[in-house]
Amino acid sequence: MRLATLDIEGRSQAAVETSRGFVGLPFSNVGDLLRVPRWREIAEQNLSGDVLVSISEATYLAVVTEPRKVICCGLNYRDHILETGRDLPSFPTLFTKYADSLAAPFAELSFGSESNEIDWEAELAVVVGAEVKNCSPEQAVSAIAGYTISNDISMRDWQRRTLQWFQGKAFDTSTPLGPVLVTPDECDPKAGLVITCHVNGEEMQHGNTSTLVFDSAALISYISRFTTLRPGDVILTGTPGGVGMAQTPPKFLRDGDVLVTSIEGIGELRNLISIHN
Repeated sequence: MRLATLDIEGRSQAAVETSRGFVGLPFSNVGDLLRVPRWREIAEQNLSGDVLVSISEATYLAVVTEPRKVICCGLNYRDHILETGRDLPSFPTLFTKYADSLAAPFAELSFGSESNEIDWEAELAVVVGAEVKNCSPEQAVSAIAGYTISNDISMRDWQRRTLQWFQGKAFDTSTPLGPVLVTPDECDPKAGLVITCHVNGEEMQHGNTSTLVFDSAALISYISRFTTLRPGDVILTGTPGGVGMAQTPPKFLRDGDVLVTSIEGIGELRNLISIHN
């Protein structure tokens, strides 16, 4: 099943994708849907409903617009860890974002001149579908609502100002998320999904989710040891090798660049980068 949050004449609405188009659900966004224990049953019951909008004409918002938590894992693909000169970690490297950092999957991403080192990080995002606390990896599997795509666009000059990454990772509207949430019965990152990032048509990143050091269930289990995860919370699982700062010489996003982030079986983000003074 594939779920989305759409802009319908200026209002936000959750929808389920069918071969006929998107069928509307009685919730303002996918996060609100997931907070209802019967969310899957509700979505399935609406599969035969009236089409709200065709897939080709849909205007997508961030698939979850107001998560309580956005938790990110850095240094989680083996090749990316090696390109940074680090050893494989024993524990996940975690940082947080705010909901204000999220953006629509096809939005123009507008930034001021605060940073001269705007970098890309293609990422698989997992969305929580049930409340979990102190859960095992096996229990965490059943708490996964589904998977979507994100790009953890990072301001490297801000990130390097201190040992804490937060300020370089949480700029407003720097993290596109979507376009759809794909439920685990249709998508298995552990088995391996190709993840890529292109800038102006040039492939910069090419990885596979099977090489994650900590998979989605492991991350949910670990995070749930210190904070309760609730339906609609979003976890970014890390980026593969090929980020701009690791290029020789380093490369960063510029005004007018087109950033395309893709994950096999889910879809793609397509974002125009706008930088102004």
